[in-house]
Amino acid sequence: MRDTRRTRIVLVGLLLAGFALITVDAHGDRPGSPGPLGKVRSVGQSVLGPVQRAAGSGMRGIGSLLNGWGHSTADQQRITQLTAQVSSLKTQLETGTQDRARADQLDKLLRLTALGGLKTVPAQLVGLSPAQDGTWSATIDAGARDGITENQTVITGDGLVGRTTAVGRYTATVLLAVDPASTVGVRLAGSGTIGTASGQDPHTLRVEFLDPQLKVKPGAVVVTLGSAGDTPFVPGVPVGTVRQVVSTPGALTRTVLVTPYVDATSVDTVAVVVQPPRTDPRDAMVPGAVSDAQSASAPRP
Repeated sequence: MRDTRRTRIVLVGLLLAGFALITVDAHGDRPGSPGPLGKVRSVGQSVLGPVQRAAGSGMRGIGSLLNGWGHSTADQQRITQLTAQVSSLKTQLETGTQDRARADQLDKLLRLTALGGLKTVPAQLVGLSPAQDGTWSATIDAGARDGITENQTVITGDGLVGRTTAVGRYTATVLLAVDPASTVGVRLAGSGTIGTASGQDPHTLRVEFLDPQLKVKPGAVVVTLGSAGDTPFVPGVPVGTVRQVVSTPGALTRTVLVTPYVDATSVDTVAVVVQPPRTDPRDAMVPGAVSDAQSASAPRP
C-alpha cells in the first residue's frame, strides 16, 4: 500500500510539472533559447521525455488497434457470412409467408368444393392479362393433361373467377367474370330471383335482374345460377354482394352493381371444376350469408 501511494504521488507530481512546463512554454521563451525558462524547459524535457514517449507509443498502439478493427480478412469474412445469413432469413420469412397464404387458400378451396360437392383440379395463376386481345384473362399452369377442357368453371376459396376458354397441354386461358364480354347467369341467394352478370371493371359486376319490381338492398348475396349441362358454370358458386341499386325508371329489368368476392387483380391459387355436383347445392357454398341475403332481399309489394 505504501509503495502504491508513493507511486501515485510521484505521478501526480510529474503531471503537475508537465502542466507547468506547458504554461511556461506558452508564455515564455522559444525552445532552446537562453535564460532561466529555457533551462527549466530542458530539465523538464529530460525528465518527462521518456514518459511522453512511452505514453505516445501506447496511444498509437491503441489507435492502430481501433482503426484496424473490422478491416482484417477474418472480420470481413465474418461480416459477409452474417450478411448472407440475414438475407437467407429474410428469404425464408417471405417464402414462409407465401406458403402459409397458399395453404390458407387451399384450405378454403377444399371447404368450398366439399360444401358444393365439386371435383376440381387445383392450379396457380402464372399470368394476368388485362389487355390480352382486349379481354380480362389469366393463364393457369394446368391443361389438358390434367383433365382441363374448355368452358369449365374456375373458382377460388372465395368464389367465382371465370371460365376456361382455351386449353393447351400444360396451361389454360381463363376469361375472368369481370370482363365486359363475360356473361354469367346468377340469382339472389335465398330466393329464386334470376338475372345476368357482366363485367364492368375489375372490382364491379353489373347485374340485370329480370324482375323490374324487385326490392333488393345492399349486402344481398349473388350466386351462379348454373348453365345447361353445368357448362360453363356450375350452380351455387358465390359471385359477390350487392353494393348499389341503380335507379332506372321505366326499365324492364332491375339493375344492381355487385362487388365480387374474388379480387381479379390478386388471384393466385385457383381450382377448375372438372366434375359438377350431382345435385344443385343451392346456397351451401355461401360463406354464412344465406340468412343475411334473405333479410336483405324482400318480396315484391
